[in-house]
Amino acid sequence: MSTFHSIEWKDGMLRLLDQRALPHQTRYNTYTTAQDVADAIRQMVTRGAPAIGAAAAYGLALTAQRSQAANPARLLVELEADAEILRQSRPTAVNLFWAIERVMKRVNDPALNSVTAIREAALAEAHAIAAEDVKTNKAIGYNALPLIPDNARIIHHCNTGSLATIDYGTALGIIRIAHEEGKQVHAWLDETRPRLQGARLSAWELKQLNIPHTVIVDGASGHVMRTIGIDLAVVGCDRVAANGDTANKIGTYNLALAAHAHGVPFYVAAPTSTIDMSLKSSAEIPIEERDSREVTHVGNCQITPDDTPVANFAFDVTPSKYITAIITEKGAAYPPFQESLAQLMRE
Repeated sequence: MSTFHSIEWKDGMLRLLDQRALPHQTRYNTYTTAQDVADAIRQMVTRGAPAIGAAAAYGLALTAQRSQAANPARLLVELEADAEILRQSRPTAVNLFWAIERVMKRVNDPALNSVTAIREAALAEAHAIAAEDVKTNKAIGYNALPLIPDNARIIHHCNTGSLATIDYGTALGIIRIAHEEGKQVHAWLDETRPRLQGARLSAWELKQLNIPHTVIVDGASGHVMRTIGIDLAVVGCDRVAANGDTANKIGTYNLALAAHAHGVPFYVAAPTSTIDMSLKSSAEIPIEERDSREVTHVGNCQITPDDTPVANFAFDVTPSKYITAIITEKGAAYPPFQESLAQLMRE
C-alpha cells in the first residue's frame, strides 16, 4: 500500500489529500458535508475518475451521518438532493455517476426501514467502493503484466496512480506492478498542461516508489518516440463508450496519434466502472470546459496578455482505432471493441 492516502474516512469525516498543493506540500483537508465534497471535486482538491467516484460516495455518507431527519423518507429526500449536487461537480467522469447511483440504490432498499439503517448502509457502500477500487487496480496491473517487456520504456499522460484512485492506480498502477514484480521499467511522463498533473503528481508518486522516470513537455512525445524509443504508451480514462472511444485528460488524443505514427502500442487502463455501454460512441460523451485561468496562468503568474480568449477543454476523445487494447480488472479487450467490450461486460 502507498504511504499516503488520497481519500480517508476518519472520525466520521472525510479527509482528502489536497492535490493542488503537491509536490511541495502534503496537506489534508477535512469535509463534513456533501456540498463541500462537491466543491472539492470541482476545484480538483481530489481528481481522477475512481477517486472522484469514491469521494462522492463518501459525500453521501456524510449526508446520511449528519442528517437530522426524523424518518427514512425525509432522509432519502436529503440524499437525493445532495446526490444531484455531487452529479453536477464534474460532467465527464462516469465513475462519479456510477458511485452515486450505487449508493442511492443501496439506501433505497425497502428493507432499510430506519434512519439508522440507511446511515449504516450509505457508509458501508462507500467503504465497499473504496475497498473494491484497490482490488480492481491491482487486477488491472497484473492483467497488463504480460504486455510489459523487461527494460520497458513506457510513456504516460496525466496522473492515474494512487492519487487518482484509492491506491495503486490504473495506468500508473500497471507501471507500479511491473516494477514490484521485478521488471526494469522507465516511465516517461508528459507534464500534462494546463494543471501539470504529470509533472507535479505522477513524478511525485514515482519518486515515492523509487521508479525511474523522466518528465517531458507534452509536445515532446513524438520526438522521444523517434529518437529515444518508447515500447508502449499507457493512459487512464474517464469514460469509455461501447465502441471503445475513450475520453481522457486533454492531450491523450495527441499522444495516441504520435504513438500510431511511430508504431507504439497504445493501451488504455479502464476499470469496468469507467465503461459506459449506454453510449454508442464518443459523440455522446460530454466534454468539460474549465476556467480560462488554468491556461492563462501558471500558479499566480499570468502568461498571456490581458483578455486573451481561451478554450480550456479538460478532456479529449481518442477514437478506438488508435487503441491497441483496453485493460480492465476482468482482462483485456481488443478490437473490434464493440464485440469485446460487450462480452467483457457480460462476464
